Amino acid sequence: MGNYYYVLDEYHDLSTSSAIMLKCLSHTMPGIIFDIETVGRDFKSLDAPTQEYLLRYAETEDEKKEVKDGLSFYPQTAEIVAIGMLDTDSQKGFAFYQNTGQPLLPFEEEGVRYETGTEEEIINKFWNVIKNYKQFITFNGRGFDCPFILTRSAVHKIKPKKDIMPNRYGDIHIDLFDQLSFYGATRRKFSLDMWCRTFGIKSPKEDGISGYDVKDLFKAGRFLDIARYCVGDIRATGELLLYWEKYMRYSP
Repeated sequence: MGNYYYVLDEYHDLSTSSAIMLKCLSHTMPGIIFDIETVGRDFKSLDAPTQEYLLRYAETEDEKKEVKDGLSFYPQTAEIVAIGMLDTDSQKGFAFYQNTGQPLLPFEEEGVRYETGTEEEIINKFWNVIKNYKQFITFNGRGFDCPFILTRSAVHKIKPKKDIMPNRYGDIHIDLFDQLSFYGATRRKFSLDMWCRTFGIKSPKEDGISGYDVKDLFKAGRFLDIARYCVGDIRATGELLLYWEKYMRYSP
């Protein structure tokens, strides 16, 4: 896994095992893939002005249902329930996730360390890991994950420890959603699932779970299933990255 490089004390917000695992990662820190899962609040729990604002342009019952079903997409009406992170070199990583049921001790599975926490705690864990990396890889991270993380961090008064929204056209944040649509030049933009099917990569949805199922899974107490689904997303993104780097990205 590389040289022991980091000081354990820097990771006091992580569990001891996670801190040890992080400091074992290669000192070159080539890049890290990350992804989040979110759950929207129940519409009825929102105050009247918020409900009125959200339904302002919804005229039909179908449009109102669409608004109510889409609360997970916005940090103003949802929270982060899982964050997956995967080192591109070592293929080891973390899954930080909420668990409001029976306590579950941290454990490692296929190179990924699973740890529970509140939203505030898992966001803090995210920043304590990503601050050590110089490159980030996401799929639609610029349009969804990063703005969501930054907004929910602000809700908890957590200051970012890294700029995760740098120049769109640089190499610090590689958003494969941007890259594979050639920054919007293509007629249609495709999902991670469609790109996986195109290149024969195992899609997380093959196991019968999609992002639309996360809210119901959370209500049902299937917190670990959400975390594992999130890990499936980052692994698929990692494989997609390899295709893009090897066959689509021009390098003289």
